[in-house]
Amino acid sequence: MPDGEQRERDQPDTPAPQDAEYPQDPQETEAARRRRRAAFLRELHEAKALRDRVQPRRARAARMRQAMRMRTFRW
Repeated sequence: MPDGEQRERDQPDTPAPQDAEYPQDPQETEAARRRRRAAFLRELHEAKALRDRVQPRRARAARMRQAMRMRTFRW
């Protein structure tokens, strides 16, 4: 196989994004991090709600355990 073909196969077709997702400005980075965190927490809450609807017995048991923890908690 010629060397040119080998080099073409080893190199990726599209270059990796350098700074598109993570800008260098510290304020922008913090704002982007907050947006990503908010989106993650929304999706996590949605997934937990879906799991509770799909598995009602497990959700009820989890609620009972949480209630027991709250009753036995000492201030």
